[in-house]
Amino acid sequence: MIAFITGSGFYEMEGFSQADHSTRFGTAHFLAGDINGNPVVILPRHGAAHRNLPHQISHRANLLALKEMGTKAIVSCTVCGVINPEWHLGSPMVADDLWFPENRLGDGSACSIFHEPGQPGRGHLLANSFFHSKLSQKIRSHFECQGGECHSGCYAHGNGPRFNSKAEIRAMRTAGADFLSQTCGPEAVMANELEIPFALAGFGVDYANGVQSEPTPINILQVNMGRAKTAFVSLIYSLASSQDQFNFENFVYRFE
Repeated sequence: MIAFITGSGFYEMEGFSQADHSTRFGTAHFLAGDINGNPVVILPRHGAAHRNLPHQISHRANLLALKEMGTKAIVSCTVCGVINPEWHLGSPMVADDLWFPENRLGDGSACSIFHEPGQPGRGHLLANSFFHSKLSQKIRSHFECQGGECHSGCYAHGNGPRFNSKAEIRAMRTAGADFLSQTCGPEAVMANELEIPFALAGFGVDYANGVQSEPTPINILQVNMGRAKTAFVSLIYSLASSQDQFNFENFVYRFE
């Protein structure tokens, strides 16, 4: 089963029903359905009507629920601010690297599924890349087949809920980041700790603070939000219809 985590503006899917899964970290709320006979889970990270701001998302519950439900691969979908001034707005993008130096959740705790001393399965994640190469290529190929451009680059996670200052965006760009949002860093880390192949599909809706001389107009941002959901729905149908298998590429050094 493949799972998709969706973000701002993507809270429901035609033909899918709401369901819950309880974990030791709390309850994850998701949408369950099938596409061409293949079971699919869609987990709107913010909840219905954007109930949870980025720092209020239960990342541990969400990722552990997907693991316990038998998820074989995760695609995280997110609308993004564009840091790279050469990238066009309204275009999809795929992450090939991660900038998340704080490695902290919104409550200040360490970003890890390993929450308690002595926890069974605890260990250290050794990741050459946090983003699965084959799954990422499938996403890139899908978007390119739609006739438009698809950017690839470094994703930066900002903890939010406020947006970043111009100085912070400059620091991200200096570090090599190309685009950012406030949700996918913890998902990338914990999916890999749980040994689930993970990829990130983004969509650029505005330029990050200070990238352009003038902020992106709100009406342009709103149009791109609508285009993002259309692009992500198309991606979900494409990947869910595929019979591809994805093997975990990283390693977790465990102590039992």
